[in-house]
Amino acid sequence: MSMHFIRKAIFGAATITAMAATPALAQEGAEFFKGKTVNYIVATAPGGGYDTNARVVAQFMQKYLPGSTFVVQNMPGAGHLIGTNYVYASEADGLTFGTFNTGLIYGQLAGDPGIKFDLGKMSWIGKVAADPRVLVVTKESGIESYEQLKNAKEPVKFASAGVGSASTVETTMLVKALGLPVEIISGYNGSDDQLAMRRGEVQGIIASRSSFQQFVDEGHAKIIAQIGGSETDVPQLASLVGDAEAQKVIALVASQSNISRLTAGPAGIPEDRLNALREAYAKAVADPEFLEKAKSLGLPVDPKIGDDVATVIKAALDQSPEIVNILKETLKKD
Repeated sequence: MSMHFIRKAIFGAATITAMAATPALAQEGAEFFKGKTVNYIVATAPGGGYDTNARVVAQFMQKYLPGSTFVVQNMPGAGHLIGTNYVYASEADGLTFGTFNTGLIYGQLAGDPGIKFDLGKMSWIGKVAADPRVLVVTKESGIESYEQLKNAKEPVKFASAGVGSASTVETTMLVKALGLPVEIISGYNGSDDQLAMRRGEVQGIIASRSSFQQFVDEGHAKIIAQIGGSETDVPQLASLVGDAEAQKVIALVASQSNISRLTAGPAGIPEDRLNALREAYAKAVADPEFLEKAKSLGLPVDPKIGDDVATVIKAALDQSPEIVNILKETLKKD
């Protein structure tokens, strides 16, 4: 895996101070976990990125909470809802938390009746990865910049996955908010989108950078803007847009790309225990052995801790009625 996706986890004194109000409180919190079993819930089936990531995180959090025993439990189903609902309904004693897809933000905003949680109230421990979204256009499109796309005289065809997917939701929201002359062609799954771009069926896509970096490196396409992430080789879309409502849509999509492979618990975990979990998480994802293991498993590492994650989530949930309506329409089941 390219070092492009490996970030050093460096946490300054200010971060550690924010995670623990006083050394005494942190110590009380850490002491609580001695001799306790901690349940780490994974809202997917065994195998795959979420499960692999969770097991590595659990292994190293256990290392930094001496005397604790971490047990990983898979609770797949309903697009991560079963596992997430379980975490939220669990006792807020610091012994149950887990990982799930932050694409659930879209469902919460749209009022999905299956959601029994409030992401804004959860106890956020940290996130380990980021996978920014990028606007990609084919070489054959002749488009060299976002400005050229914005000013295209004829509709530009963009691929997306199935109706209701995060891919289609994000593309639809961005196209509407930015007023782009883009026609969305949905139904491309797996590598179908790249094949369609090579065949000339579509000229662009909004997708994760990790999925399209090799395609771009091979010379088939060009990245003209990015949403989220810390890379500086292409412009951030937010820097190219002035409209306030469009900025909110971009921030919403950025929350999905910046908060990947997260760890969160139910609302109300006592402060001292939550601080201890956050500190253990920070040490875990900065551990050289963790970073080496993540690299060998192909797991991207770009961590944030605690309130830094909560701030992004709450900002993503602060959307106008117009954006909520767009979400409801794009998530509507036929």
